[in-house]
Amino acid sequence: MKCGLLGRKLGHSYSPQIHGLFADYSYELFEREPEALESFVRQGNWSGLNVTIPYKKTVLPLCDELSPRARRIGAVNTLVRRPDGTLFGDNTDAYGFEKLIETNGIAVAGRKCLVFGSGGASVMACAVLEELGAASVTVISRQGEDNYGNLHRHADAQLIVNTTPLGMFPHNGEAAADLRLFPACEAVLDVVYNPYRTKLLLQAERLGIPCAGGLYMLVAQAKRAAELFTGTPIEDAAIDRVEARMRRDMLNLILVGMPGCGKSTVAKALGAALGREVQEADALIEAEAGQPIPAIFAAEGEEGFRKRESAVLRELGKRSGLILSTGGGCVTREENYEPLHQNGVIVWLQREIDRLPKEGRPISLRSDLHELYEKRRPCYERFADVVIDNNGSLEATVKAILEVLG
Repeated sequence: MKCGLLGRKLGHSYSPQIHGLFADYSYELFEREPEALESFVRQGNWSGLNVTIPYKKTVLPLCDELSPRARRIGAVNTLVRRPDGTLFGDNTDAYGFEKLIETNGIAVAGRKCLVFGSGGASVMACAVLEELGAASVTVISRQGEDNYGNLHRHADAQLIVNTTPLGMFPHNGEAAADLRLFPACEAVLDVVYNPYRTKLLLQAERLGIPCAGGLYMLVAQAKRAAELFTGTPIEDAAIDRVEARMRRDMLNLILVGMPGCGKSTVAKALGAALGREVQEADALIEAEAGQPIPAIFAAEGEEGFRKRESAVLRELGKRSGLILSTGGGCVTREENYEPLHQNGVIVWLQREIDRLPKEGRPISLRSDLHELYEKRRPCYERFADVVIDNNGSLEATVKAILEVLG
């Protein structure tokens, strides 16, 4: 059985990995130009296809039968070639979006909903929200009657959904709107899944608004597509299992802690255990500056070093699946939190202060480490998702981190 993802420019895709966790069939990436699309869809060697930009509407007239949702939405993202050669089209994105709402316990019925964006994902989201009984669904576009220049008209919005690519890798750090404009907002959803937490979701977290990104939706729609491809039902519990696996593999593991607490050593051991790329923030800073850290401090002071550090962390934070060892003082700059948190699990390694070495560490050499720790402790607490004791063996520390990851 041969399945795959059809699009014009696909680049990296998580779909083969996700489908491999749901069922046993080959899953390939099929890049096709518009002039080759119809012949591939009608005559290509495939059994089932997921369809992505820009072909979700293009394949619609090529289908012999459509699901009610695909017909209503006017877009197809899943194609199945039946035994008699006819083509069936469905919109499993709608299934995935509905599951995203359901699993996060988000109330839609009777709510005023705003949907940022007017493309295919917007049409899909609007259809699902209407099916779930939203009081109203308003599309916010750049040039429509309801646009980003008059958002004040919708300050009473209760559910906000982003269907635009704003904030998607590699353009991390962008958002369609400021959530402070919506004091009645009860929940925020973003269909973007890379990064795991977009700027919009990070702001929702800060404001205490329940929120969720698009990874669960991506996995759920793949589960439904796999059912259509194979003709075999898959239990919903599999969505949670596959999403947890994908989240674990995609998120960076970021180590923070006092200078000399063992971040570099633990990072290398984790990289070996998980088969992941390991990056040292300090090493990259030195490589870009062309001089060692003590020389950077001597020439530019701590402020100059911190600026260089923040620039490096902004770029590393966009990546996925890294083991990242940071400098001991990166947590002292709040601006570093979002770049690290957007795609990462931040692990605070703790070691007894009297066991911390000072050699080669400019701030440690001139500081009382107990005082420095007390000054930085609130920052570590603010950044950390997980706290791990690193006073025992390296093996015990690595085991503890892997157990937390699950």
